[in-house]
Amino acid sequence: MQGIILSIFKENDENYGYRRITDELHHRGHQVNHKKVYRLMKKLGISCIKFSHKTRKYRSYKGKIGTIAKNRINRRFHTPYPYQKLTTDVTEFKT
Repeated sequence: MQGIILSIFKENDENYGYRRITDELHHRGHQVNHKKVYRLMKKLGISCIKFSHKTRKYRSYKGKIGTIAKNRINRRFHTPYPYQKLTTDVTEFKT
């Protein structure tokens, strides 16, 4: 079975993965499970490189976007006059 899998893999320029090799084996009259083909390919050390998925970790950071407002209050929130300094956090609002 390993020789047949290797020959199918080489005939198709090493572009077949375990699913396509399983289909080809079915067309050639061999009754075999896809899990067995996967295990044998892993044992032989062959895999399709052309169509393999690249796993990347998701990163949402896009760098510095927009302008940063000047820090005019400098954490001095108390004042002798009422309503002189009104502040809020607007980081979640798109303007």
